[in-house]
Amino acid sequence: MSAHARPIPSRRPLDRRRLIAMVAVGALLAYLVQAIALPVPRAEAVDVGSGSYAEGTPTGGAVPTECSNTPITDPRAHVTTNFPAGAIPTNDWWTSLLWRKFSCASVSENLMAHPLAFHAYTDGLGVSYPTTASISGTATGVGEYHYNYAEDFRLGIAGLDADGKVDDYSDWTVSELWTNGSSSLRTTFGHGLPFVYATKTGGNATLTGAAAPTVWSNGNAAIGYTINGHDYAAFGPTGSTWSVSGSTISSSLDGGSFFSVAVLPTTPSSSNADRAAALSAYAPYAHNHVTDTVVSWSYNETTAKMTSTYAFTTTARQGSGTGTVYALYPHQRDNLTGATVSNYSYTSPRGPMRVVVGSSQFQTVSTFNGVLPQLANTGFAAGSADATQLDGYISQVASTDPFAGFGEDTYWTGKAFGRAAQVAHMANLTGNTSARDALVGAMRTRLTDWMTASPGETTRSFWYHPGWGTLIGYPASYGSDTDLNDHHFHYGYYVVGAATVAQFDPSWAADSAYGEMVNTVIKDAANWDRTDTRFPFLRDFDIYAGHDWAAGHGAFAAGNNQESSSEGMNFASGLIQWGQVTGNTTVRDLGIYLYTTQASAIENYWFDTDDEAFPAAFGHSTVGMVWGDGGSYSTWFSAEPEMIQGINLLPSTAGHLYLGYNPSYIGRNLAELERNNGGPATVWQDIVWEFQALADAPTALTQFRSQAGSYAVEEGESRAHTFYWLRNLSGLGTVDRSVTANTPLHAVFVKNGVRTYQAANMSGSAITVTFSNGVTLAVPARSVASSNTTAPPSDTTAPSTPAYLSASGTTATSTTLSWTASTDDVGVTGYEVLRNGSVVATASGTTYAASGLSPSTTYSFTVRALDAASNRSSSSTPVSVTTSAAGGDTTAPSTPSGLTASGTTSSATTLAWSASTDDVAVTGYEVLRGGTVIGSTPNRTYTATALSASTAYSFTVRAYDAAGNRSAASSAVNVTTSAGSTGIDATSRIQAEAWSGMAGVAKETTSDTDGGQNVGWIANGDHLRFDNVSFGSTERRTFSARVASGAAGGISGLVNVRLDSLTGPSIGSFAIANTGGWQSWRTIPANIQPTTGTHTVYLTFDSGQPANFVNVNWFTFS
Repeated sequence: MSAHARPIPSRRPLDRRRLIAMVAVGALLAYLVQAIALPVPRAEAVDVGSGSYAEGTPTGGAVPTECSNTPITDPRAHVTTNFPAGAIPTNDWWTSLLWRKFSCASVSENLMAHPLAFHAYTDGLGVSYPTTASISGTATGVGEYHYNYAEDFRLGIAGLDADGKVDDYSDWTVSELWTNGSSSLRTTFGHGLPFVYATKTGGNATLTGAAAPTVWSNGNAAIGYTINGHDYAAFGPTGSTWSVSGSTISSSLDGGSFFSVAVLPTTPSSSNADRAAALSAYAPYAHNHVTDTVVSWSYNETTAKMTSTYAFTTTARQGSGTGTVYALYPHQRDNLTGATVSNYSYTSPRGPMRVVVGSSQFQTVSTFNGVLPQLANTGFAAGSADATQLDGYISQVASTDPFAGFGEDTYWTGKAFGRAAQVAHMANLTGNTSARDALVGAMRTRLTDWMTASPGETTRSFWYHPGWGTLIGYPASYGSDTDLNDHHFHYGYYVVGAATVAQFDPSWAADSAYGEMVNTVIKDAANWDRTDTRFPFLRDFDIYAGHDWAAGHGAFAAGNNQESSSEGMNFASGLIQWGQVTGNTTVRDLGIYLYTTQASAIENYWFDTDDEAFPAAFGHSTVGMVWGDGGSYSTWFSAEPEMIQGINLLPSTAGHLYLGYNPSYIGRNLAELERNNGGPATVWQDIVWEFQALADAPTALTQFRSQAGSYAVEEGESRAHTFYWLRNLSGLGTVDRSVTANTPLHAVFVKNGVRTYQAANMSGSAITVTFSNGVTLAVPARSVASSNTTAPPSDTTAPSTPAYLSASGTTATSTTLSWTASTDDVGVTGYEVLRNGSVVATASGTTYAASGLSPSTTYSFTVRALDAASNRSSSSTPVSVTTSAAGGDTTAPSTPSGLTASGTTSSATTLAWSASTDDVAVTGYEVLRGGTVIGSTPNRTYTATALSASTAYSFTVRAYDAAGNRSAASSAVNVTTSAGSTGIDATSRIQAEAWSGMAGVAKETTSDTDGGQNVGWIANGDHLRFDNVSFGSTERRTFSARVASGAAGGISGLVNVRLDSLTGPSIGSFAIANTGGWQSWRTIPANIQPTTGTHTVYLTFDSGQPANFVNVNWFTFS
């Protein structure tokens, strides 16, 4: 997550940054102005070599908070005395069990373990198996998918009513304990486990369903049952019996003290025989309770293989069995060794989870394709015009303070380190030693300041909080103090800067100097030493999920989340470089473990390159954020496609070459960006070009050259680095993963079948690197070498224009293009294929098969030739292609009948109808209100919510099938909502123009659905007030608003929700930028802090620019 940050003078307004666990910048600002700091008398600095950190909290510094921003005085308040001593783990999928961020009355928030989800209550553990995705938004704008927690049953014991506390945890499991007088319940659950393990004293074991269970097996101390379409099996000790009364299953356990419940890998279409077979397969492991889970890893430098071992320790509560049952995420399955998957699988927000039965451990083996501190200089021949231009860009950065214009906090200081490090390496590789030395010197000075806690110092220093076991840098930012957010994001930049300084000044990085202090900062985010209990083991990294989490508390209804996966990878790349330059292979190999594991997770869960993770109806090729229960095409700071997609592409460095592992995906990703943006990027162009260059650098370089003096540089970027990156990659081609090297600092590229080998040497002595195909490369000290270090000869002549472009074999979704070859004075290297004016592919020959087209659609194709010097011919004469109509299933389902409405309230009604039929199968039903689709469902009932009181509505339903055929709409049912209670129902559709008070806005007629008026002319500092809004006794956790924007490019802002005070903390927010026009309406959802009762609601509007940025039609809570 991120948030909108206030502008920094002398730079363009900061349109992004981290507020991971705090819902928006409004909340952050409120936190900072409240008296939430707990000043601790400053202890003497703790010396670490020549560096040091302080203990406690500086005067004016903030600490972690909970329960409406109350400073936490006892971080161990929600753990038992059995809980391990030392640091408190944070940033995990289960952290809300011990950190009650938003509500002290809640035992936990939703806990997304996969395949199961949980929620702890005072009477036990809620259990859910989410199998249906809820999709909101659009396929061309902000959109989300969530496998929401929907409780199937609650696991408990009779009479339980106690506050739960965390009793223990392991690398991917947690144990929660409830104690109620002489009764107690202890449950253990975790990632990948279909089982929940329980021990108890006192009352009978109970499983209380959300509906009456359907029992299909009961005997041999086990019961098989179905609730909400999900199959479960409960297992008691030998001699146990299970009984059913209403919605509750219970057992005395024949006097025993242990039991377990498993979700079975069956579906509603499974037979009872299938269910019984799954129960029998799981039964031998039901009483082998998982009591510990541990990861370990080992890197083989010769083979470039990272082997990770995931071990389960079990304790037999009955008998002497070993082994367990676990489910693998796709990133684990793809690299699996040492275990065999069964035919069983589970649904999850990450795609199918394949099941292993009867095993105690598995391994993954990943190939590490290397990182570099910087690409070798292969594109800038000395004395060339390009080299002169680059040197000017480098000097622009090096001639001024590289930290000027950045904030003093840990994030923006980090961004400055990242920018300076990249340019320093470029200066070194292009012979500009004065620029290199200036930048290295500036970084060394600033790092030394941060790595030293001087007496009385309250800024540019790290403070250790012994209660939490965390190192917080002050000034903090975006919740890195109050929520312990983003430490890996912030500190990763420091590590990259430290590695760069260490390359040119090894004495500074000695353990006796500042090296061990850098290691201490690393340990806060990723402590590798289990014996060092100052910090939790791998704080920010979810070991089983395979990626980082950004929110310290994770206390959202959707679980934890992470936005900028690429900044997490920046941390891992920094560890690899730091470990290599200091000779610390432990830190280096930790970095390689994090890097290889997370690279696979990003491919699967942020980019979905295998089309497994995202629901088909989601419609996006990427997400800006991964949530515990899903993902969203959105950010916390902007609705602009460039930023939604770009947040997972920055910083763009040679430590991020994983982004180029799948060049064909890059084309899909950027095609979506242009589709959603209505054209090429207009902000963050440099980030987009650098990503594009990993697949098609010549095109990206051409775009840079055409805009070099006019585009706005992303805050952590520089024109120097962008030019260097694009020009070098133009000659290198794409990443070649088939060859590795015996040093972690390497990369291999391929272009037109010719490989280029690169390796870095950060040490003071020359080395020789051996690649896996036998190629060797001599690398000078403190440099990056390439097997092709000579720039291509100057060539300014473009190829001739391709002729006789034609199309043949056109189908509903494809066509084949062909043309005659172009000629060139040096040689044609390929052809770019353009569709409707945009490059969609590069072909090496004179034919191209265009696929992924839409049926019954007309396209215009052209082709242009290019050579090795990136010269391009004129585009060919266009050829127009019209695809045929879709084949296959063209028969629509029958029209639904018997539509009725019942249970109508002031804000909702429940619709029901009879089933449609189809020649293949009905996939689902769309519900329309006033002719506009408001939702879809695979079922034959639907509850329409967010209705206005005393209002008439007309509803219809239509059926659809897998081929996209839709029936005619059903006959309408007319509904009039009731008057409702006094005041405003928070779950109704609250019209913005019905404000109780406002500042700076006005009303206008709207063209949105249902007509009426909207509120417009909204700019920074404006607000709307709504009195007497009733949220009721049920916690409301989501805010949705109908908004539109015609703001100019680069202008965006935040819509905040505040309660009872215009200046109070924000309980939720979303970002909004241009939606296509002031009457181009979108419904944008956002999470809010759980809210009940009656309040005055304020909508406040924040922007870094003075211009109007949003219109609002209505909003609602749910």
